[in-house]
Amino acid sequence: MFLDDTPQTQPCALCDKPSRTRVHPGCRDRIAANLRNLPGLYRQLGDVLQPGRRGDGGRTGSRTAPLPCNVDALDLISRGGIEGVVGGWARDLCGREQWDIPDYQSVTAIVDWSCGVLLANLTIICDEHPAVRELGDEIRQITAQAERLITGEKPPRKIGVACTCGHVLRITLDTAGVKCPGCSAQYGHSEALGLPLAERRAAA
Repeated sequence: MFLDDTPQTQPCALCDKPSRTRVHPGCRDRIAANLRNLPGLYRQLGDVLQPGRRGDGGRTGSRTAPLPCNVDALDLISRGGIEGVVGGWARDLCGREQWDIPDYQSVTAIVDWSCGVLLANLTIICDEHPAVRELGDEIRQITAQAERLITGEKPPRKIGVACTCGHVLRITLDTAGVKCPGCSAQYGHSEALGLPLAERRAAA
């Protein structure tokens, strides 16, 4: 019987941990789960358009009358929100593979088609796409944003950490990775959390 004893020395393209494949099976499964959930989340966002029904995303924090709808939810269900993220990646994939792109007019139809195309071709994406990390990060972030709006959960608290160049990076405990705008250094999840906390400036 043949045993695969290939050393796990290749870093996963998403989490940077040692892996036998370009993308860990667990990382791939998380992308797949988000793609399966996004069409349903997109539809549920219609329930939180009216401020005060769930969460507090539509409150302005002032004594003036609230806006007639939850602008955060509206941004996600409008063209350029969830549709912009998954649609952009789906069209990119089709362009690379020279596949026809359907001319859907409905945002809902574009979301459904895009998630389906990306999910059906996730193995190709994980094995070959040069921007698989960015794809995974954007889909994870848009999914988490939709879930928070639906459940009313507050967004994770950001903390400041110092890059080796001295630039302060704002991350959360679930940050998948971050790129320093100062020196272009790329940090994975564990590397970002391992950076020293940025010193708070003393009050003048």
